[in-house]
Amino acid sequence: MAVDQGGRARRRLSTEERREQLLAVGARLFSESPYDEVWIEQVAEIAGVSRGLLYHYFSAKRDFFAAVVERESERMLRMTAPVPGVPVRAQLAAGLDTYLEYVESHAHGYRAFHRADAAGDQGVRRVYRRALAAQERQILAALAADPEFGPVLENRPDTRLAVRGWLAFTTAVCLEWLRGARLGREQVRDLCARALLGLLAP
Repeated sequence: MAVDQGGRARRRLSTEERREQLLAVGARLFSESPYDEVWIEQVAEIAGVSRGLLYHYFSAKRDFFAAVVERESERMLRMTAPVPGVPVRAQLAAGLDTYLEYVESHAHGYRAFHRADAAGDQGVRRVYRRALAAQERQILAALAADPEFGPVLENRPDTRLAVRGWLAFTTAVCLEWLRGARLGREQVRDLCARALLGLLAP
């Protein structure tokens, strides 16, 4: 147990807990400021660690930001994974509810994730685009396995482009919602659901 300046004992974080703490701080800072305006020293100061310790976990700023983006991508994929055997139409609203709950409760991380494409670093942008491609594949796989949409989409060469466009639309809607758009979660959910079903209509 370490002791802080007030003489109180505080628990030493495990390696995984410390890494998670640093990524959470990074998500907040990167969501509030452009990539070039976030400094590693800020992250270390807020987390209460030395700059050297932060570099022990992440060798460079680009690696740190890439790890923030990957963390948020993995969270989103886990939370929005389709349920095998359940029709897409039946689980669309529930899936969007879960997604919007994530957006609202992890607003810093969500904003940070979607700032990555604007980062000047090509390595970071590649991480972001890989993450979006994973979301796209997850949706396409669910549609292909669906008894209603699967047969129709086999002959639709525009499906992939439609899903990609819907992801961009949903992202724009969610970011605007976080900025204070006067819509409740159910309204945002229904808007996004109608958009996807409209794109997929024969």
